[in-house]
Amino acid sequence: MTASPVAFSAAGAPATAAGGERPKLEHAYLELRDPPRDGNVSKPGPRVGRIDFQFNPKELTLAKSAKWKRDTQRENSRSGVPEFTGSDPSKLTLEMFLDATEKNDTRVVDAVEALFACCVPTRESLDAKKPSPPWVIFHWGGLTGFAAYVSSVSVKYTLFTAGGLPVRGIATVTVEEIAGKTPGQNPTSGALAAHKVHTVLSGDTLASLAWREYGDAGAWRAIARANDIDDPMRLQPGQTLLLPAPDTLQPAGGTP
Repeated sequence: MTASPVAFSAAGAPATAAGGERPKLEHAYLELRDPPRDGNVSKPGPRVGRIDFQFNPKELTLAKSAKWKRDTQRENSRSGVPEFTGSDPSKLTLEMFLDATEKNDTRVVDAVEALFACCVPTRESLDAKKPSPPWVIFHWGGLTGFAAYVSSVSVKYTLFTAGGLPVRGIATVTVEEIAGKTPGQNPTSGALAAHKVHTVLSGDTLASLAWREYGDAGAWRAIARANDIDDPMRLQPGQTLLLPAPDTLQPAGGTP
Protein backbone atom coordinates (compact mmCIF):
# COMPACT_ATOMS: atom_id res chain seq x y z
CA MET A 1 0.00 0.00 0.00
CA THR A 2 1.35 3.43 -0.85
CA ALA A 3 0.24 6.86 0.29
CA SER A 4 -1.86 8.74 -2.22
CA PRO A 5 -1.10 12.48 -2.34
CA VAL A 6 -4.74 13.54 -2.30
CA ALA A 7 -6.41 15.71 0.34
CA PHE A 8 -10.09 15.12 1.02
CA SER A 9 -12.74 17.52 2.23
CA ALA A 10 -15.26 16.71 4.94
CA ALA A 11 -17.65 15.47 2.26
CA GLY A 12 -15.06 12.98 1.03
CA ALA A 13 -14.34 14.62 -2.31
CA PRO A 14 -10.82 15.72 -3.24
CA ALA A 15 -10.23 19.15 -1.76
CA THR A 16 -8.93 21.89 -4.02
CA ALA A 17 -7.39 25.24 -3.30
CA ALA A 18 -8.48 28.54 -4.79
CA GLY A 19 -8.12 28.53 -8.57
CA GLY A 20 -8.80 24.79 -8.78
CA GLU A 21 -5.28 23.75 -7.80
CA ARG A 22 -4.94 20.71 -5.58
CA PRO A 23 -3.30 21.68 -2.27
CA LYS A 24 0.06 20.25 -1.31
CA LEU A 25 -0.14 17.23 0.99
CA GLU A 26 1.39 18.05 4.37
CA HIS A 27 2.65 15.04 6.30
CA ALA A 28 2.44 15.03 10.09
CA TYR A 29 5.57 14.49 12.13
CA LEU A 30 6.87 14.48 15.68
CA GLU A 31 9.70 16.94 16.21
CA LEU A 32 12.26 15.72 18.74
CA ARG A 33 13.87 18.28 21.03
CA ASP A 34 16.59 18.11 23.65
CA PRO A 35 15.22 18.73 27.15
CA PRO A 36 16.23 22.22 28.35
CA ARG A 37 19.37 22.05 30.44
CA ASP A 38 18.70 25.33 32.25
CA GLY A 39 15.41 24.09 33.73
CA ASN A 40 13.30 26.57 31.74
CA VAL A 41 10.34 24.40 30.73
CA SER A 42 8.83 27.17 28.58
CA LYS A 43 11.51 26.69 25.93
CA PRO A 44 12.64 23.23 24.75
CA GLY A 45 16.22 22.62 23.72
CA PRO A 46 17.48 22.40 20.11
CA ARG A 47 16.08 20.00 17.54
CA VAL A 48 17.63 16.54 17.58
CA GLY A 49 15.50 14.79 14.96
CA ARG A 50 11.99 14.02 13.79
CA ILE A 51 9.71 11.03 13.27
CA ASP A 52 7.70 11.36 10.08
CA PHE A 53 4.23 9.89 9.68
CA GLN A 54 4.10 7.58 6.69
CA PHE A 55 0.36 8.30 6.50
CA ASN A 56 -1.48 11.17 8.14
CA PRO A 57 -3.66 10.23 11.12
CA LYS A 58 -7.37 9.83 10.51
CA GLU A 59 -8.22 11.43 13.84
CA LEU A 60 -6.63 13.05 16.88
CA THR A 61 -7.85 12.82 20.45
CA LEU A 62 -7.04 15.82 22.63
CA ALA A 63 -8.00 15.58 26.30
CA LYS A 64 -7.70 17.75 29.40
CA SER A 65 -9.26 17.23 32.81
CA ALA A 66 -9.67 19.05 36.10
CA LYS A 67 -9.42 17.68 39.62
CA TRP A 68 -12.08 18.38 42.23
CA LYS A 69 -12.38 17.16 45.81
CA ARG A 70 -15.74 16.68 47.46
CA ASP A 71 -16.04 16.01 51.18
CA THR A 72 -18.88 13.83 52.40
CA GLN A 73 -20.42 13.55 55.85
CA ARG A 74 -22.36 10.58 57.10
CA GLU A 75 -24.99 12.76 58.77
CA ASN A 76 -25.81 14.80 55.64
CA SER A 77 -28.18 13.65 52.92
CA ARG A 78 -26.34 15.76 50.33
CA SER A 79 -22.64 15.91 49.54
CA GLY A 80 -20.48 18.92 50.28
CA VAL A 81 -19.50 21.66 47.85
CA PRO A 82 -16.65 20.50 45.57
CA GLU A 83 -13.27 22.19 45.83
CA PHE A 84 -11.04 22.63 42.78
CA THR A 85 -7.58 21.14 43.40
CA GLY A 86 -5.85 21.60 40.05
CA SER A 87 -5.73 20.87 36.33
CA ASP A 88 -4.24 17.83 34.69
CA PRO A 89 -1.95 18.32 31.68
CA SER A 90 -3.28 18.15 28.15
CA LYS A 91 -2.91 14.78 26.44
CA LEU A 92 -2.84 14.10 22.71
CA THR A 93 -3.43 10.56 21.48
CA LEU A 94 -2.97 9.60 17.85
CA GLU A 95 -2.50 6.55 15.67
CA MET A 96 0.30 5.96 13.20
CA PHE A 97 -0.38 3.49 10.39
CA LEU A 98 2.84 1.71 9.43
CA ASP A 99 3.29 -0.22 6.20
CA ALA A 100 6.29 -1.86 4.50
CA THR A 101 4.53 -4.28 2.16
CA GLU A 102 5.86 -2.55 -0.95
CA LYS A 103 9.44 -3.69 -0.25
CA ASN A 104 8.99 -6.02 2.75
CA ASP A 105 11.82 -4.17 4.48
CA THR A 106 12.40 -3.12 8.11
CA ARG A 107 10.58 0.21 7.80
CA VAL A 108 7.88 -0.77 10.32
CA VAL A 109 10.37 -2.14 12.85
CA ASP A 110 12.59 0.94 12.49
CA ALA A 111 9.63 3.28 13.07
CA VAL A 112 8.61 1.38 16.20
CA GLU A 113 12.15 1.49 17.56
CA ALA A 114 12.24 5.27 16.99
CA LEU A 115 8.98 5.67 18.92
CA PHE A 116 10.15 3.43 21.77
CA ALA A 117 13.36 5.49 21.96
CA CYS A 118 11.19 8.47 22.95
CA CYS A 119 10.48 6.67 26.23
CA VAL A 120 14.10 6.24 27.34
CA PRO A 121 16.76 8.82 28.30
CA THR A 122 18.89 10.30 25.54
CA ARG A 123 22.63 9.74 25.55
CA GLU A 124 23.22 13.49 25.94
CA SER A 125 21.01 13.70 29.03
CA LEU A 126 22.78 10.73 30.59
CA ASP A 127 26.17 12.33 29.94
CA ALA A 128 24.89 15.54 31.57
CA LYS A 129 23.74 13.54 34.64
CA LYS A 130 20.14 14.67 34.02
CA PRO A 131 18.46 11.60 32.47
CA SER A 132 15.46 12.48 30.31
CA PRO A 133 13.82 11.19 27.13
CA PRO A 134 13.54 13.71 24.29
CA TRP A 135 10.74 16.23 24.32
CA VAL A 136 8.38 16.12 21.37
CA ILE A 137 6.17 18.60 19.49
CA PHE A 138 3.49 17.38 17.09
CA HIS A 139 3.26 19.18 13.74
CA TRP A 140 0.81 18.79 10.91
CA GLY A 141 0.70 21.51 8.28
CA GLY A 142 -0.59 24.60 10.07
CA LEU A 143 -1.13 22.80 13.39
CA THR A 144 1.50 22.80 16.09
CA GLY A 145 1.17 20.99 19.40
CA PHE A 146 2.49 21.78 22.85
CA ALA A 147 5.89 20.77 24.18
CA ALA A 148 5.34 17.28 25.52
CA TYR A 149 6.83 13.93 26.40
CA VAL A 150 5.79 10.54 25.04
CA SER A 151 3.93 8.89 27.92
CA SER A 152 3.01 5.67 26.13
CA VAL A 153 3.52 3.77 22.88
CA SER A 154 1.69 0.58 21.95
CA VAL A 155 1.93 -1.24 18.64
CA LYS A 156 -0.35 -3.82 17.09
CA TYR A 157 1.32 -5.74 14.25
CA THR A 158 -1.21 -6.94 11.69
CA LEU A 159 0.88 -8.46 8.87
CA PHE A 160 4.14 -10.42 8.70
CA THR A 161 6.43 -11.86 6.06
CA ALA A 162 6.93 -15.59 5.83
CA GLY A 163 10.05 -15.11 7.92
CA GLY A 164 8.14 -13.36 10.71
CA LEU A 165 9.16 -9.76 9.93
CA PRO A 166 6.36 -7.28 10.78
CA VAL A 167 5.45 -5.31 7.65
CA ARG A 168 2.22 -3.65 8.76
CA GLY A 169 0.99 -2.30 12.05
CA ILE A 170 -0.73 0.47 13.96
CA ALA A 171 1.11 2.41 16.66
CA THR A 172 -0.92 4.28 19.27
CA VAL A 173 1.06 7.17 20.74
CA THR A 174 0.11 9.38 23.66
CA VAL A 175 2.00 12.58 24.39
CA GLU A 176 1.50 14.57 27.56
CA GLU A 177 1.98 18.30 28.06
CA ILE A 178 5.18 19.26 29.87
CA ALA A 179 4.12 22.57 31.41
CA GLY A 180 0.55 23.57 32.18
CA LYS A 181 -1.08 26.98 31.85
CA THR A 182 0.31 29.66 34.11
CA PRO A 183 -1.74 32.62 35.41
CA GLY A 184 -2.36 35.19 32.68
CA GLN A 185 -1.68 32.71 29.90
CA ASN A 186 -4.22 32.00 27.18
CA PRO A 187 -6.34 28.99 28.28
CA THR A 188 -5.95 27.36 24.85
CA SER A 189 -2.14 27.36 25.08
CA GLY A 190 -2.18 23.70 26.08
CA ALA A 191 -4.06 22.68 22.96
CA LEU A 192 -3.17 22.40 19.30
CA ALA A 193 -2.45 25.88 17.95
CA ALA A 194 -3.50 26.72 14.42
CA HIS A 195 -0.91 28.55 12.37
CA LYS A 196 -0.98 30.13 8.96
CA VAL A 197 1.70 29.13 6.49
CA HIS A 198 3.37 31.93 4.51
CA THR A 199 5.82 31.59 1.64
CA VAL A 200 8.41 34.35 1.79
CA LEU A 201 8.38 36.78 -1.13
CA SER A 202 11.15 39.14 -2.19
CA GLY A 203 11.12 42.15 0.12
CA ASP A 204 9.36 40.40 2.99
CA THR A 205 10.67 41.04 6.50
CA LEU A 206 9.53 39.61 9.81
CA ALA A 207 8.40 43.08 10.88
CA SER A 208 6.32 43.59 7.72
CA LEU A 209 4.74 40.16 8.08
CA ALA A 210 3.94 40.87 11.73
CA TRP A 211 2.30 44.19 10.77
CA ARG A 212 0.17 42.61 8.06
CA GLU A 213 -0.84 39.63 10.21
CA TYR A 214 -1.24 41.20 13.67
CA GLY A 215 -1.16 44.97 13.17
CA ASP A 216 1.96 45.08 15.34
CA ALA A 217 5.42 45.11 13.79
CA GLY A 218 6.91 44.27 17.19
CA ALA A 219 5.29 40.82 17.01
CA TRP A 220 8.08 39.74 14.63
CA ARG A 221 9.73 38.04 17.62
CA ALA A 222 6.82 35.58 17.85
CA ILE A 223 7.33 34.62 14.21
CA ALA A 224 11.06 34.24 14.80
CA ARG A 225 10.47 31.97 17.82
CA ALA A 226 7.94 29.83 15.97
CA ASN A 227 10.43 29.21 13.15
CA ASP A 228 13.69 29.12 15.18
CA ILE A 229 15.08 32.10 13.28
CA ASP A 230 18.26 33.47 14.82
CA ASP A 231 18.89 36.20 12.23
CA PRO A 232 15.67 37.99 11.18
CA MET A 233 17.48 39.73 8.32
CA ARG A 234 18.20 36.51 6.42
CA LEU A 235 14.86 35.54 4.96
CA GLN A 236 15.05 33.71 1.65
CA PRO A 237 12.36 33.98 -1.07
CA GLY A 238 10.49 30.68 -1.20
CA GLN A 239 11.13 29.97 2.48
CA THR A 240 8.06 28.69 4.35
CA LEU A 241 7.16 30.34 7.65
CA LEU A 242 4.57 29.44 10.26
CA LEU A 243 2.60 32.48 11.48
CA PRO A 244 1.30 31.80 15.01
CA ALA A 245 -2.38 32.34 15.69
CA PRO A 246 -3.01 35.80 17.19
CA ASP A 247 -4.44 34.37 20.42
CA THR A 248 -1.19 32.52 21.12
CA LEU A 249 0.93 35.67 21.14
CA GLN A 250 2.28 36.97 24.41
CA PRO A 251 0.55 40.12 25.64
CA ALA A 252 2.24 43.48 25.25
CA GLY A 253 4.94 43.88 27.86
CA GLY A 254 5.54 40.13 28.11
CA THR A 255 8.94 38.53 27.92
CA PRO A 256 10.20 38.70 24.29
